[in-house]
Amino acid sequence: MQLRALDSADPRAVLRALRSAVLGAGPAVALGAASDLPDEVPAGTAVVVTTSGSTGYPKSVALSRSALTSSALATAERIGSGAWLLALPATYVAGVQVMVRALVAGRDPAILAGSFTAQTFTAAASAMAASEGGRRIPTYTSLVPAQVQTLVEAGERDAAVARAFASFEAVLVGGQALPPALAERAAALGARIVRTYGSTETSGGCVYDGRPLEGVQVRIADGEVQLSGPTLADGYLGDSELTAEVFVRDADGTRWYRTGDTGSVEDGVLRVAGRRDNVIVSGGVNVSLDRVERAVRTVPGLEAAVIVPTTDERWGAASVVVLSRAALADRSEPDVLEEARRVVAAAIGAPARPRELLVLDAVPLTTSGKPDRALLRRLLAEDE
Repeated sequence: MQLRALDSADPRAVLRALRSAVLGAGPAVALGAASDLPDEVPAGTAVVVTTSGSTGYPKSVALSRSALTSSALATAERIGSGAWLLALPATYVAGVQVMVRALVAGRDPAILAGSFTAQTFTAAASAMAASEGGRRIPTYTSLVPAQVQTLVEAGERDAAVARAFASFEAVLVGGQALPPALAERAAALGARIVRTYGSTETSGGCVYDGRPLEGVQVRIADGEVQLSGPTLADGYLGDSELTAEVFVRDADGTRWYRTGDTGSVEDGVLRVAGRRDNVIVSGGVNVSLDRVERAVRTVPGLEAAVIVPTTDERWGAASVVVLSRAALADRSEPDVLEEARRVVAAAIGAPARPRELLVLDAVPLTTSGKPDRALLRRLLAEDE
């Protein structure tokens, strides 16, 4: 199968390429491509998505037509079928899946024009209103938490934004954990949020509100969340060693994806605790920065705060709360830090308390809408 690198990030160009790669005879399309990809890929490959994930190390994930369409069909079975709005970058797996779901349903997705703002989202949502045979066509979209926060903050002031947000039958939210306080504010506006869990290696979200989609299996092995099923990627193009390390087979031949996350399954519901590698040792105590971040985000105004590690002469390692200047509101930095430290100490223990604040004009985001943790670590390292 020929592989064609798509230079353009224009959603319409990506949609055309996906239509041929997923529904037609190809060629396969490379998105966010590394420069050293081959011209040919295994038969059945539809998309190769190059992503750095949370590590900053580029990986080219090969996704088959079967994996992508299995995910789209399972999503429709879980939440229903209708019209989709693309409000995410088209070259990332979440954006790809919005387009694949639309194509599998026999529709073209609506595409948000320009940068994501509450106003452009409202305009795009309003333009989607349509009916067939006198029945309203359900609408769906997929967002990351930063976009949800934008809509919530605007919707609490502007009824038109709130109506647009609430007009969707379901709003899938993934990419990172959605703070409970933010989810509650979205629900108060009438938004129907579905939390999704997955990655590029699973064709996007494959666990919805803690429950796996049809055909997807979840297990906890040595504390690690592992996933299996028809949505798994074929592996990492050009890196058989990493593929063998991350995609493993058990004794009965079932293939599992090692997520690198810790978690548990309770009453059939997956609960993700955090990244196995997002742990520091502070004063001889292991501290999960994911747990620290979840605790800090319960502080009013800090729902979008990010926790990053830093070195510490006395304790070996410590954590820093990164937040936007607007999040301070009329509070002083010492007061905000003290409240964050108090909440973390109560939830996790005194050794986990963050050391300081880093206040920026805005928390930097990657092009996929996630906090740019690698950039934040570099900023902290430069200050030390």
